[in-house]
Formats: sequence, C-alpha cells, structure tokens
Amino acid sequence: MNAAAQAGNAPATNALHSAPHDVAAPVPATSHAGALLRAWRWSRLAVHLVQGVLTIVLVHPFTGRATHQSLRQRWSRRLLQVLGLRLEPRGEAVSAGCMLVANHISWIDIFVINALAPAAFVSKAEVRAWPVIGWLAAKNDTIFLRRGSRGHARIINEETAALLDAACNVAIFPEGTTTDGSTLLHFHAALLQPAIACGHPVQPLALQYRSPDDRFSDAAAYIGDMSLGECIANIIAAPRTVARITVAPPIATAHGIDRRTLAAQARAEIARAIGVVPASYE
Repeated sequence: MNAAAQAGNAPATNALHSAPHDVAAPVPATSHAGALLRAWRWSRLAVHLVQGVLTIVLVHPFTGRATHQSLRQRWSRRLLQVLGLRLEPRGEAVSAGCMLVANHISWIDIFVINALAPAAFVSKAEVRAWPVIGWLAAKNDTIFLRRGSRGHARIINEETAALLDAACNVAIFPEGTTTDGSTLLHFHAALLQPAIACGHPVQPLALQYRSPDDRFSDAAAYIGDMSLGECIANIIAAPRTVARITVAPPIATAHGIDRRTLAAQARAEIARAIGVVPASYE
C-alpha cells in the first residue's frame, strides 16, 4: 500500500508504538441484525461504485477541475457513509497548494482525505490494476509511481510540482506501507522532495480509526496478507467506525529546509496527534 495501499506487513524498524489501548469488540458474526446490515452495505456500495463510474463517464468530460474536485469530495463523503464511517475532522483547515503528508492504515485513507479536502495522490503503479477502484483513481488526478525507475521518479516530481503550483493539494503516505494504526513507521524523506523543490508547504494529517465510544479500532486496517475484499468486509462488518483526521499547521519549505528535517517534523506532528510514544527520527 505504498501511497494508495500495499499489502504486506511493514518492517518494524524506526516504528513508534502507541500506549496500550482498548480495542473495540467486533460485531458478532452470527447476529441476524449484523447480517442484514452487511448485506445492505454491500448492496449500497455496489450502487455507489456504479454511480461513480457513470459520473466520470458522463460528467467529467464536460466539466473542469473545480467541478471534478467538488464531485470527488461529495462522492468520498457518501462512500464513508455507505461503509458506516463517520468523518471527524480536527485541528487546522487544509491549505490549498500544500503537500499533504499522512500516516497510512488502509485503502479507505484516500477517501477520508478526499472527503475533507480533495487531493491528488501519489500511488504505487499496481493500484491502477485494481477492479473499479483503480480506474476511478486514474480518473481522479492520481499520480502512479513506478518504483525503481529514476527517470519515472523525475517525471512524477514534475507532475507533483505542477499540481502544487496550480493550488491543488497532493497527498502522500511516506511510510510506504500500512500499519494497523497503533504504530508510526519511518518516513521516506525523498517523497517530500517535490514540495521543497517548488517551495510549497507540507501539511501533516494524522489518521485514526476509532469506535463511537473512542476506543482504538483496527476494522479498517489493510495489513499482512489481507485482500482488498477482506478489508472491505471488515469495514462493513463494524457497526460504526469514526474516521478521525487531525490536521496540523503547514510547515514551510521555502527557507532551505532539507527533506530529512522536513520528514522528521511532519512525523513528529502526526505522532503527537495519534498519541504514539515520542522517539528520535533516524
């Protein structure tokens, strides 16, 4: 889930761990009411995906970027509702033309951020092949990164700078993979270089998934060998989940800051918001 989502447990190197937390109990799988809720959400999700496809096919060709962003935000907010997630924004407003830097827990992170403030995303190229979701991502300003190619990375940096210069937000997940949300991994500082190169601020976003009574929830976590379908099923099975997004003030990049220092500052802001134990950045 490099950027959009990358299956597989991340290495624990340089991870920050949260203090002990209560975990929300899962809904009983044999519950008749739970089964009806899951069926209802699956059917609404199918309809919502079809609506997204039709919007892109029938509306996008005849409208501009501002309309696309408004439609993206509206569709993302509706997706969260369909899946039983409630958006809970905290902190600052998202500033235009910032690189948004977030911790990464799930594929749904993209839509949580878009529900708050529409953004382009830097994603691993494999996401383009995902059924429906990959196609939707490609039609919504996603920048697909082919790893291991320096020439392609240079093109990605140029595309990112062009979007930031146009006052659009570009979001990245610098951990490069996902966690269950209770830890914070090392940030790959190179991903922040485009913001430094074009002098645009970086704005940290801290993502958390909580139960309605504010206990830690791993319902949305997309980790290990889990498939996309299994992750969606876990989200749908949870009676209700709060998607909390805490926005820190923008960090200026126009005064000679280096990318490692910038990554450390952004990581510290996110660590503080999600309550992980402070540790030195290596």
